[in-house]
Amino acid sequence: MTPPEAPSTAPRTWRKPPFIANPLLRYGLIVVAVVYLVWAFGSLPFNWARISEGLPRAARIFSGGFPPSLERYELLLTGFKESFQIAILATLLGVLLSIPFAVMAARNIAPMPIYVIGRSVIIVSRSFHPVIVAILFVAAVGFGPLAGILTLTLYSIGFVGKLLAEEIEEIDWGQVEAMKAAGAGYVAILFYAVFPQILPRQVGLSMYQLDSNLRASAVVGIVGAGGIGGTLMNAFGRYDYDFAFAILLIIIAVILLSEGVSGWVRKKIW
Repeated sequence: MTPPEAPSTAPRTWRKPPFIANPLLRYGLIVVAVVYLVWAFGSLPFNWARISEGLPRAARIFSGGFPPSLERYELLLTGFKESFQIAILATLLGVLLSIPFAVMAARNIAPMPIYVIGRSVIIVSRSFHPVIVAILFVAAVGFGPLAGILTLTLYSIGFVGKLLAEEIEEIDWGQVEAMKAAGAGYVAILFYAVFPQILPRQVGLSMYQLDSNLRASAVVGIVGAGGIGGTLMNAFGRYDYDFAFAILLIIIAVILLSEGVSGWVRKKIW
């Protein structure tokens, strides 16, 4: 009878398993993706002659933007003031309106007909880019900040409502059961068992949406929905590249500042 072998003392290393275990399927998908990318780039209608002609024009635009000019700072201040007003009002309206739609779109607390309505509103709100919605509102209510406020309000409902509904679906159900056992009604359950659990998430989403609306207010202004975007387009239309470049730099600085402020607020809350 042979003695048993001594256990191996060699160190064992852990390797992360592949995302797709079947090697044939894994490498087949890689080949398909590479073939598709090659076909997609090959089928795009690149006009290399026009690109070569546009490079000198791009260099002329960028060279004309240096140094940035703040001679017409009154226009810049007016445009940013309007952008801030649009972003703040749209965020307040969008966040307030997103709460009832999020409750309607949460499957665990809403009956099926109400759930379908809530989800449909959120899906429609998220289906279109803010620029497309801004064009529609400009055609409906005219040029100006009202179109921008309506656009970003609808955009906020879609984004905040979707994430808030998913947060409601993941709440601790024990608090809801305790409220039901105590004989509480539907509204009391929402205010004392559901909303306290999603409040931190709601604050974070509101701060992020304010940042997003501040950026988007500069974009929707390009199509006439108010804000600094209109001033930027007018500067490009007059070939005032130095003033346009100054506006772009101020937009970047404002977004960086808003990111810092929102991060500080989130730290203080949590």
